[in-house]
Amino acid sequence: MSIALERPEPLRRSRGSLLAWNRFDYVMVLGTLGLVAFGLLLIYSGSRNVYDGPQFSLGNPVVQQGMFAVIGLVMMVIISRFDYHYLTHYWWVLYGASIVSLVGVYLFGQTEFGATRWFNVGPLQLQPSEFAKVAVIVTLAHFFHRWGGDARDIRAFLMSLLIVAPILGLVLIQPDLGTALIFAAIWLGVVVIAGVNQGHLMVLGALFIAILPFAWTFVVADYQVERVSILINPYADQEGLGAGYNPIQAEIAVGSGQLLGKGPGQGEQTQLDYLKVPTRDFIFSVLGEELGFVGAVTLLGLYLLVLMRGIRVAEVAGDAPGQLIAVGIVVMIAMQAFINIAVNLGIFPVTGLPLPFVSQGGSSLVSLFVSLGILQSVRMRNRAYRQY
Repeated sequence: MSIALERPEPLRRSRGSLLAWNRFDYVMVLGTLGLVAFGLLLIYSGSRNVYDGPQFSLGNPVVQQGMFAVIGLVMMVIISRFDYHYLTHYWWVLYGASIVSLVGVYLFGQTEFGATRWFNVGPLQLQPSEFAKVAVIVTLAHFFHRWGGDARDIRAFLMSLLIVAPILGLVLIQPDLGTALIFAAIWLGVVVIAGVNQGHLMVLGALFIAILPFAWTFVVADYQVERVSILINPYADQEGLGAGYNPIQAEIAVGSGQLLGKGPGQGEQTQLDYLKVPTRDFIFSVLGEELGFVGAVTLLGLYLLVLMRGIRVAEVAGDAPGQLIAVGIVVMIAMQAFINIAVNLGIFPVTGLPLPFVSQGGSSLVSLFVSLGILQSVRMRNRAYRQY
């Protein structure tokens, strides 16, 4: 699938087309709420051993996640009411704010587990890289539509790389290799749909392979090298408490769930605290242990539903920016879900990426709902910006 990058003819707008609630994708929202419901159930189960306070308190992880879900839903509806071209028009504000916030978090952010990724805002944590994903998607869409000209041109190809490189670099030095991979996937998805020359991608791939040994030696942190090594043989850690511990426990949890699981709150790996960070990185392992294969297939079905609705938005988008934004958001959600699940199944190094709409985390959940709001805006205005 490729797109035409020329400007559309003069836009035809009407109040009915701009507020076309009959084109609001309620199926997408229902699929997303299903994922959030899974998340609330699993967060409750995974946090029982670490939270023993009042059930209806803001300190309760389930209450926090529910609150962020409500905030996200409200923001999704509000954003859907606005023309997404406002975002592409003010792309420089979003992009600049992302750069400033990522520099700020590197200088003044909170360090946990060897990484500096968050600002502490009272009792909450704000992760700027989650919102920077949206900014990069919008900026790339604007660039290829307004400035890129022919997307097969080498100058457009290199300029798109220069757009992503600063943010990707700032994320890498946090260090956060998993999120950096998501930015790379977003860029690749957008340029492919924009009609990039395949030869340019092949040359870039060859250069990446050539510099990989250098990056492995001087750029990749020691603990990240260890995680890749453990992926090959997680039992190489003889004491069982090092880098191989989490992948081993996740594998045991997922495998022990079998067909129907052990039931919510009944998983030994989760409830006996063998499974670490069960409400975030390894929440899929909680699902596998307590809800089994059937629960996992149901979760994947909900992801497939949401992603297919997103692809549909890209198909019916009325202009190039709308289509590119939709593709970027679909790639972002799909790759993040894939990497998180792959980590839990022991086929990808541990990265710290949350499972979209499911893992505990306010920044991730709100930013994802913001992305859905933009998708809804594209869908609701597809006729107003139809190219003729």
